Amino acid sequence: MRALLLPLLRRVLRIFFRRIEVTGAERVPQTGPVIFVLNHPNGLIDPAFLLCLAPRRVSFLAKAPLFRMPIIGAICRAFEAIPVQRRQDPESDLSKNAETFETARAVLLRGGTIAVFPEGGSHSDPKLRPLKTGTARIALGAAAALPPDLVIQIVPVGLYYRAKQTFRSVALLHFGNPFPVERIPLPAGAGPPAEPVRELTARLEEALRALTLEAEEVNVHTLVARAQHVFTAVDDTAERLPSLAHEFALRRRFLVGYDVARRYWPERAARLQDRLERYEAALDAAGLDARHLAPRRYGWRRVASYALKSVVFLTLGLPATLLGGLINYPAYRVVGWVATGVTKGEEDALATVKVLAATLLFPLTWMAVVAVVWLWRGAWAVALIAPLLPLTGYVALHVAERFDRVLGATRAFFILLFRRRAFLRFTAERNEIQREIAELGREVDAIYSPSGPQSP
Repeated sequence: MRALLLPLLRRVLRIFFRRIEVTGAERVPQTGPVIFVLNHPNGLIDPAFLLCLAPRRVSFLAKAPLFRMPIIGAICRAFEAIPVQRRQDPESDLSKNAETFETARAVLLRGGTIAVFPEGGSHSDPKLRPLKTGTARIALGAAAALPPDLVIQIVPVGLYYRAKQTFRSVALLHFGNPFPVERIPLPAGAGPPAEPVRELTARLEEALRALTLEAEEVNVHTLVARAQHVFTAVDDTAERLPSLAHEFALRRRFLVGYDVARRYWPERAARLQDRLERYEAALDAAGLDARHLAPRRYGWRRVASYALKSVVFLTLGLPATLLGGLINYPAYRVVGWVATGVTKGEEDALATVKVLAATLLFPLTWMAVVAVVWLWRGAWAVALIAPLLPLTGYVALHVAERFDRVLGATRAFFILLFRRRAFLRFTAERNEIQREIAELGREVDAIYSPSGPQSP
């Protein structure tokens, strides 16, 4: 069952997220017991990433209510998840957690891997929640029972989403540096002492903080995302996008820089924030993106080549796009409506509900079309049409994304042609904001970095 579900789950993730990157997988020990610890910002999407993309077979610790859900419970059992009783869940029986700990320890004693969300639940807070101690207790208890030649390694894992609830956004799965669990002698049947548990939990928290973005307020993340977007919009002809690992690292630096700037130069930080907000509002009003403001991108040869390729791509994809849109668009709209209604504003659950609703509604749509075609034209027509239903939807998705990019570039090109001064003012303002951010970054480094000033 697991072997059948994994390829399907990978395909679902690749469709929902336009771009997925994995870094640090080479750090994961290839053999021996491993505990993965992760931040938990995005519901059931988070374990799906590790299950599909980790270099080792993983068993998750998952909250017990999931196992009582009709479809989710079957999936949890197929992936050998281990139920955890949580105090906040209805009908929880905390006495069963002794069995949970024993099951997790048994997996580790076999040299396997388990994965834990030590925050205890998914959330949309702007920073990590205080970690529960269960992970440390499992690790220390299992380490004490291992033979001398086996050492448990803990691998911290960071999940980064640019817009976690948005269809066709991007995601980064980053494996950090592993570290061993200290072996402490324990009497048979005894749990680890409180002090080693606190120390290991603190170390887990420190490791996860190095792999996550943290701020005191959600609006700080919004500001930093805006600053990073404008700062990395460069005036050149490069087509290769920077890696998500680079984007993540830059946002971490911006979060540190903003915190330092707000402490030492609050008025200057407020002015820069206001300037960024006004600039983005002006771009939105003009229908532009900061990345469109590169005059050298609009040389005649480059424009002609891009236009020709786009016309060919859109023309060839048009028939499939029309058919795919006609068939799949109603289900797409219903998925959004269902997800919004079910989650009631809980952003950490939105992507999960979208994925679950889509995996149900799209196949139902295709089955309905197949039934109509069967009644209308018979089995031979079904054999011809059925494979095309998901394919045309996939083509329609890519054509729609290409059309959106062409529309943005065309709008920018016409503003450059007919409102050149406005275009150049936008470009000059973007360059000034980039210069101001870079200058502020150098001053922050001079204060924050023990090694002295560094280039941002």
